[in-house]
Amino acid sequence: MVQRGELIRVSSAERTTKAIIFKTLTGRNFAVEINDTQSRNYAVQVKLVFERAPGGVQLDWPSAASKFDGQLNDLQFQSSALQTKGSNLEPGKQMSVVVRSPQSLQDLIAWYAVTHHAQIANADKIRAHALARYILPARQRGESSVTILASKIHNDLGLSKNFPNVDQALTGKIFLKQCNLSTVQRSGAAGSSATTFTYHFENQAIPMPQKSTIASNLILYGPPGTGKTYASAAEAVRLCLGEAQAAPLLVPEQREALMLSYRDLVAAGRIDFVTFHQSYSYEDFVEGLRPTTEMDDGSLEPVDETRDVSTSGFRLRCEDGIFKRICERARLDRGSANEKTGLDRQRRIFKVSLGRRGQEEDRISDGLDNNLVHLGWGGDIDWSPESFDNFDAIKREWNTKKDPGATGKDSNIEMIFSLRSDMQVGDYIVLSDGRDAIRAVGKVTGHYYYDASASYHPHRREVEWLWQDVAGVRRDVFYKKFFRQHAIYRLNRDIVDWDGLEEIVFGKTAQQVVTTARPYVLVIDEINRANISKVFGELITLLEPDKRLGETNEIRVQLPYSGRSSFGVPSNLHIIGTMNTADRSIALLDTALRRRFKFRELMPQPSLLSRVDGVDLAKVLATLNERIEFLFDREHQIGHAYFIGCQSRQDIEEVMRHKVIPLLAEYFYEDWNKVAAVLGDAKDGENYHSGGFLKRERLVCPPGMGSDDEAPIRFRWSVQEKFDFSKLVSNDAPNRS
Repeated sequence: MVQRGELIRVSSAERTTKAIIFKTLTGRNFAVEINDTQSRNYAVQVKLVFERAPGGVQLDWPSAASKFDGQLNDLQFQSSALQTKGSNLEPGKQMSVVVRSPQSLQDLIAWYAVTHHAQIANADKIRAHALARYILPARQRGESSVTILASKIHNDLGLSKNFPNVDQALTGKIFLKQCNLSTVQRSGAAGSSATTFTYHFENQAIPMPQKSTIASNLILYGPPGTGKTYASAAEAVRLCLGEAQAAPLLVPEQREALMLSYRDLVAAGRIDFVTFHQSYSYEDFVEGLRPTTEMDDGSLEPVDETRDVSTSGFRLRCEDGIFKRICERARLDRGSANEKTGLDRQRRIFKVSLGRRGQEEDRISDGLDNNLVHLGWGGDIDWSPESFDNFDAIKREWNTKKDPGATGKDSNIEMIFSLRSDMQVGDYIVLSDGRDAIRAVGKVTGHYYYDASASYHPHRREVEWLWQDVAGVRRDVFYKKFFRQHAIYRLNRDIVDWDGLEEIVFGKTAQQVVTTARPYVLVIDEINRANISKVFGELITLLEPDKRLGETNEIRVQLPYSGRSSFGVPSNLHIIGTMNTADRSIALLDTALRRRFKFRELMPQPSLLSRVDGVDLAKVLATLNERIEFLFDREHQIGHAYFIGCQSRQDIEEVMRHKVIPLLAEYFYEDWNKVAAVLGDAKDGENYHSGGFLKRERLVCPPGMGSDDEAPIRFRWSVQEKFDFSKLVSNDAPNRS
């Protein structure tokens, strides 16, 4: 569905089973979980976690579950991924449906996307989709033109017999202006499914983004609701695409297209997003040790029933955090020069021995000269049939035909499994030269085959040798541990130094910084909520633009857990942070971080608001903020984003009742006299008072606490059932619109 353009993947490609978040083209979020039925007894196949009431709209979930053969599940899940800002999937807002077939999954998602949805105008949706999914990507790839088929756009958006609208939207002046083009070439009958629209960029080419001379470290700060998260997305897209190419998206009416482009860049790994919090640490952000039951070669630790399960079989493995991962992606990016200049670091590496050094050189030369690897273990059995794809099948066959008492640790079984089934086309091979050196590196190009005519080692695979040297290279250049004496086994990818291996294969130039590398962006939301010194550690210095890789004062450091001695921050990685100035739970921002970042203030903009159902929202916001600034300070004002989505008086009252008034109570530490002053409901005297938003009643002194004249005067404050905005926006109230 993502490939067909029907969904947008929000989660990164690294998330593969749990809480994978997607967004429909109508803006509704949901998550997919592929659960193991043995680990969670309520999980059956695939679970979808939806917004229970997207946009406040109540959906008929029981009917949907019945119609699409699903099973409702009202459990609320605490996964941090589901609490990503803006996903609306946090606990209390979820509705889960377990589906049993791919068709049910697609039908249910399609129903969820459009049911009771107030869709944007079709023309706006068509233009946004075409701009973000066709025009901008084609320009980014450096193409001179792009052709869009009407039926493709029509199907992408799930329209119904709306080809004339597609034609009008893609040939109109509005779309051409958004694309910075003057003409479009239409082929075929107007308003037909077969109509094509070709846009030529040759005369109005938008240049590809060039390498920035200075890496951007920016913090957007301001009171809550001032659009910091949206501004960070816009800035990230601008940095990734370049000023000229992003310009058509950086206008208010193209918000939908901008966010589509942002999500595409997230899916491509060019943008990463993380939220800091008080418990966030260096181990989460850069790298840290995590428990695992995997062995050094990546296989699972066998269960030993004689040992205490609670304490046996666990190891600590170094895992990269989000900052290290995006640094590596940025550093390895080759941009337009992204040819075969490096190794695929997602592939596995196998150590192979073709013969004993100095004694079986003819066998080693045979493999190197004829582009193959050969294995003698595994007997005279042809393991080619598909039935031997798994380990258990190989073990059963060996027990049946060769050795009934052989266990899974038998070398014949282990090694033939490694060559026959575990090794995949595209994986890499290092040819060992003893336990402490290698003499060749290759890439697997063919599947296993059995050569019955071979005079030795009949089990074989074809390879492409990428590098070989009879003198050999020390093993510790790329791998810490000594090689085992096994003829073939998979290396532990976690301790492979890929930089060292690439230098062996391609030479010293493999790690040089290229000027064509594309920009990458890390967005850190709520950057001031974490202990900055604890999170960044020694890398705080490396953030400075002149300390980046390839710059004048380049600095590399040794990381504490992986032991990597040459880590640096690439110059094509930009960092954008957001900071809520009203957050009183943190101290002042770390001075070391402040010195390394630029700061851009975002304040409330009442002018973006209009009159809704007789309520002048611009005046309401300006008045509230004038009084907050007088009674508290300017950092605790209320942003325009609180009201910008209001379409009716009911929407406004919902915002005031559930967001603004609770926020004011928090600001003033439950001092309701000040809350009333901000809302225009303050009144001198001691009697009952009913204001536009609040009402107060004098509390009666309990018996034994003195007379009413002696006891202090206390009031009960409560929120009105119906609001009256007239006092808040009276003629004497300030107008800041």
